[in-house]
Amino acid sequence: MTGSPTSPPEPERSAAAEALYARDRSAVALGIALVEATPDRSVVTMTVRPEMCNGFDIAHGGITFLLADSAMAFASNATGDTALASSAEIDWLAPVPLGEVLTATAARRWTGGRSNLWDVTVTNAAGDTVALMRGRTRSVGGTR
Repeated sequence: MTGSPTSPPEPERSAAAEALYARDRSAVALGIALVEATPDRSVVTMTVRPEMCNGFDIAHGGITFLLADSAMAFASNATGDTALASSAEIDWLAPVPLGEVLTATAARRWTGGRSNLWDVTVTNAAGDTVALMRGRTRSVGGTR
């Protein structure tokens, strides 16, 4: 048996999530990268730029929330059916400095009819959790 290393598999990205990402002007403008998107999970990343920071030179909480919401959006729309956020709340756990690379991972926790409950964890480059978001989406019908 040879000891040749194997590459990890490429992250899965649904065609519907990739199409949504291509139309998402805010994600593209903010440099959000779509890493993975399935109907049960998605991962997005973003580097904090100067215009994303508040007067304390840390990421504005709304930027962190937007990243988490984007992760939820790509997962909840990965099947191609249109789903929109119906509510969300976030807990900011640590400040995020300029230049930090953030990763938001959304995971489906519950499904009931057209409604879904998501938990989104936002981490920094060291893997420390800097924010937790819980959101709800509702399938509104139609495909995009």
